[in-house]
Amino acid sequence: MSSAADQDLKPPASSSNDNPKLTCSVVICTVGRLELLRGCLGAVFQMLPAADEVMVVDNTPGTAAIQAIAAEFGARYVVEPALGLSRARNCGMAQSLSAVVAYMDDDATPKRDWLRHILKPFEDPEVAIVTGEVVFHPATTNSAVEGPPRTLSNRDPQWFEIATFGGLGLGSNMALRRSACAGRKVFDERLGSGAPFNIAEENYAFASLLASGFRAAHVPAAVVFHPAKTLNVLKFATCAFAYWLLLLAEFPNHRAELIRYLFRRWRKLPLPWPRDPQGAGEIMCAGWRLQLRAAAAGLFLFLRHRGALRQATFVRNQS
Repeated sequence: MSSAADQDLKPPASSSNDNPKLTCSVVICTVGRLELLRGCLGAVFQMLPAADEVMVVDNTPGTAAIQAIAAEFGARYVVEPALGLSRARNCGMAQSLSAVVAYMDDDATPKRDWLRHILKPFEDPEVAIVTGEVVFHPATTNSAVEGPPRTLSNRDPQWFEIATFGGLGLGSNMALRRSACAGRKVFDERLGSGAPFNIAEENYAFASLLASGFRAAHVPAAVVFHPAKTLNVLKFATCAFAYWLLLLAEFPNHRAELIRYLFRRWRKLPLPWPRDPQGAGEIMCAGWRLQLRAAAAGLFLFLRHRGALRQATFVRNQS
């Protein structure tokens, strides 16, 4: 029997009442990085058009300095004391009253026209996910060449691997339709920074929403700038192995696709869909000793935490 998250449904029927004025909340989750948060808020409040609401989710028991910075810019201040980026993002979704909830990291800065581009695809009531381009600095292989928007649904070939392995973009530049997330914690709290599987919470959320029949759009013109980060390959690989096992367990209808994808990456074959970078990645390029260590540690991590708080499932009612 497949899990509820794995039931690939038909696209939801549109309605004239599904898409009122596209109000938008920009949610910035932070854990005490004061100056970075100030820079992010400064850029967010320079955007045209302006957000209907800017919310700072403090992922600590509460920090007077963060509250003061939020007040300095006129942002709403919310506390999520349980550590974890997915928990903070779920809190932002639950607290928002806007039609669209857009997420940004506290060390990221958007281009001034970012909100206009990220909101445009939501004019289609079937679109529940929109992502944009993340430009890393100092410069990396991401050249920020703006191409045409592309869309994805669970009727498209290879949609599952595209959603779960980076073909839709990153969580530091994404927006979700709030009504599509009603009745569920869209970000699985076992995933993401501060969680047992420190990886891929946005990818899992994308796959879950697409499996429910919604559509996604990637808009390269919606640009966010983000500092490049160094990577602990062993830690990243361990979490990646645990994430793969989680996908195998919770999306049983897509196990064959997942195995084919991993086999292609192991052989260092190019992907048939857009993703930056296209290379095999740090895990597959690492030595076999590191891969074996990460596989063993990832299996232990998965078995230890798979029974933890599970994402609330949601199946869209069909008329």
